[in-house]
Amino acid sequence: MEETARWDREEHGIQIRLGGVTLEGSLEVPEDPRGVVLFAQGSGGSRHSPRNRFVAEVLGKGGLVTLLLDLLTLEEEAVDRHTGHLRFDIGLLASRLGGARAWLSHHPEIHQLRVGYFGTSTSGGAALLAAAHYPDSVDAIVSGGGRADLAGPALSRVGAPTLLIVGGNDAPAIELNRRALAQLQTEKRLEIVEGATHLFEEPGALEQVAHLACDWFTRYLDNAGQRAVHG
Repeated sequence: MEETARWDREEHGIQIRLGGVTLEGSLEVPEDPRGVVLFAQGSGGSRHSPRNRFVAEVLGKGGLVTLLLDLLTLEEEAVDRHTGHLRFDIGLLASRLGGARAWLSHHPEIHQLRVGYFGTSTSGGAALLAAAHYPDSVDAIVSGGGRADLAGPALSRVGAPTLLIVGGNDAPAIELNRRALAQLQTEKRLEIVEGATHLFEEPGALEQVAHLACDWFTRYLDNAGQRAVHG
């Protein structure tokens, strides 16, 4: 990838510069990290979302580095709030996710660790598309209430083990994710959180999502004997 990236850090906030844009993110590195999970967020300042931060906290307690990254700039988000089209530009989101993954490979603390993608809504499709375009860059994927179907024909080229999670009361998402699951040719699983709707707002639902994701990422990202030293 020709785009270059560098990072700035103030407390836990970071900026990743990819070509002509600057993406905002939040990075947390636990002691003795077991892997890295890159949260792909398409719009709405999602790195500040209480739901995403809750999932990231659970993953962090499981020894996983978390990078919550907004794939759209503040200016693009402002436009998207009125048009809604950028959040569906899966190619754009996937390209930026690939650039962020390249940035991780140069991070001094965590560059040796395996990387997974966690996507929600349309960013679930972007995570899968990025995995298809850059198959050697990602080792596990979790889509939580995501539009995996938006990756289209690229689904058959995804090599990373993939977990799709949907709410049991979200019938449209169940059908779309079942179709996507059928196209995946890698290790895969569909988990249905009973009684939950699209955003997993019901009591205990988000906890189930977080723990399912943590188990999946821990299984496939744990670098036995190859852990980076947290300094």
